[in-house]
Amino acid sequence: MRVLGAAAAAVDLAVRSTALARTGGKRNADLLRHEVRVALMHRLKDRYEKLGAYQSYFRDPRPLHPEQDVRLERRDGVRVIDVHWPSNYRTFLPEVQEQYERIQENHTATARLVVHPEPRPLVILIHGYLGGVHAMERRIWPMGFLERLGLDVALFVLPFHGRRMDRGLGGLPPFPGADPRITNEGFRQAMADFRDLFGWLSERGHPHIGVMGMSLGGYSTALAATLEDRLAFSVPMIPLASIADVAKLNGHLGSDPDDVEAQWRGLSAAHRMVSPLHRKAGIDSSRILIIASERDQITPIVHARKLAAHFRCRMETMPGGHLVQLGRNDKFRSFGRFLREIGVVGAESSAGGAVR
Repeated sequence: MRVLGAAAAAVDLAVRSTALARTGGKRNADLLRHEVRVALMHRLKDRYEKLGAYQSYFRDPRPLHPEQDVRLERRDGVRVIDVHWPSNYRTFLPEVQEQYERIQENHTATARLVVHPEPRPLVILIHGYLGGVHAMERRIWPMGFLERLGLDVALFVLPFHGRRMDRGLGGLPPFPGADPRITNEGFRQAMADFRDLFGWLSERGHPHIGVMGMSLGGYSTALAATLEDRLAFSVPMIPLASIADVAKLNGHLGSDPDDVEAQWRGLSAAHRMVSPLHRKAGIDSSRILIIASERDQITPIVHARKLAAHFRCRMETMPGGHLVQLGRNDKFRSFGRFLREIGVVGAESSAGGAVR
């Protein structure tokens, strides 16, 4: 297992190196002088303070009336439905509205549902960075296992991902990205769309609704737990926990230790209102489960540990990496037991057997 774990870590490192090369990585760290970067972060912090962002950044949920496109109806009555609705997003910072709304595809929020004739407890699944393509997500997540647990499923798409990605230019999404203002707006829009969807799903009659996400989706899952107190559970898996920590890990804050520390503090302050580590959970800690990979080199296990310590919740680990998730099946079975313990699914649900 140690050899396999090392191999999984090597895969993560290779992918991370490729991603850094593609995005400019460390080369972009020195485009602005250290003093200029720190000054910009503090100016942004002051701007957020002046507008009250640290007290009230996220909007309240709104009633939702989505378009519904039935993609498949099985003989047992299970339906696959794509739902779409106008996001109608207005940025918190007015000066970035024009820049933020350029990508037309992102004006429409979307999710794919896999639901039974009688609404079951439902899990909203949130993908990672560059994910959100439904065909891919239905292979990443163990859809059959989740159904055997007694769950309906909603595959939620983050801003600028999946169908919401710019199809004209291609390339990388602007969220999350180098501009902390756009990254913050992306999380703000994601939570607005998520909570609108949550309310609509509640109206459909699902008795319990929770959320589970991987990587960037794990960050979003943790953030949702601080905003939506109606959540039955929140399960961040291989989660990102700090934008500033990832920037430091990937060399985006320079190389001088003092400069790195100053820029890390400035970036942490700029992202504070969207950081789950600086927000209280809205649900009881017994309903939060963190799942981490011991050899993760993309969102290292320290991210999961910080979230678990902050929420004072249970954390479980598997021996693999971020992409090669050794022990993944056992952790999904643990997820099934967790749902039974907190009463989301009944004792008759299948939490054992193959995970696929």
